[in-house]
Amino acid sequence: MSTNHVYLEKKGEVATIYFNQPEKRNALTHEMWKTIPSLLEDAEQDRGIKVLVLRGADEMAFAAGADISEFKTLRSTPEGAKIYNDACHKAERRLAHFKKPTIAMIQGPCIGGGCELALACDFRFSDTTGRFGITPAKLGLVYSLNATKQLVDLVGPANAKYILLSGKIIDVQRAFRIGLIDEVYSPEEIVSKTYEFAELLCQNAQFTVRSMKYIISEIMRGVAEDTEETKRLRQDSFSTEDYREGVRAFLEKRKPDFKYS
Repeated sequence: MSTNHVYLEKKGEVATIYFNQPEKRNALTHEMWKTIPSLLEDAEQDRGIKVLVLRGADEMAFAAGADISEFKTLRSTPEGAKIYNDACHKAERRLAHFKKPTIAMIQGPCIGGGCELALACDFRFSDTTGRFGITPAKLGLVYSLNATKQLVDLVGPANAKYILLSGKIIDVQRAFRIGLIDEVYSPEEIVSKTYEFAELLCQNAQFTVRSMKYIISEIMRGVAEDTEETKRLRQDSFSTEDYREGVRAFLEKRKPDFKYS
């Protein structure tokens, strides 16, 4: 399932979700929010896909927030606002719990709901045109605890308060300095560097990649001791063909050829 405004493309072992409403700088409509979970489900179920990239369809914007033009209709009543908010929450939570690595490739504005989706990714790479902000204070809105926690976990409470309470848009240098993004590239480099990193992730042992992503998420939830699931993942790793291949490759001083997907 997809719409012209948001769609999924696969190239090799890397898939990309494109936001495609350039006339509105990829502002996210209610229909786009509703579509995102199904695209994520398709990408997660496809065993040939190892990494997912989110980006704008052109270099002008990642996503400049929600499509405010819908607020007077879809969000004009408490009931309508709940339906709209539930769609946003479902998309953000589905992305945050996506089992495979995710990368937000950011060009231009990454504001509001766009920044919310970027925060739900594992990695955020931006070019020098990136601009960031979460602006509920400019609209009289309150963000969910889950989405707010994603921001606090990355930048700390003081920077989160600065961003959320002021509603200011920050540039890429400040975003990098406070830990909001992981890498900064030139506009000429951002695409190649992002997909090079995605390919690097594809080459690694996928059981390890996905297990460690899950364990880190458990730590971020406050889990401080091994659970039955984390113990199982550790034990099961020793019985995978990728483990055997990794050991062979190390001893033979060659690059491993992992097969798990």
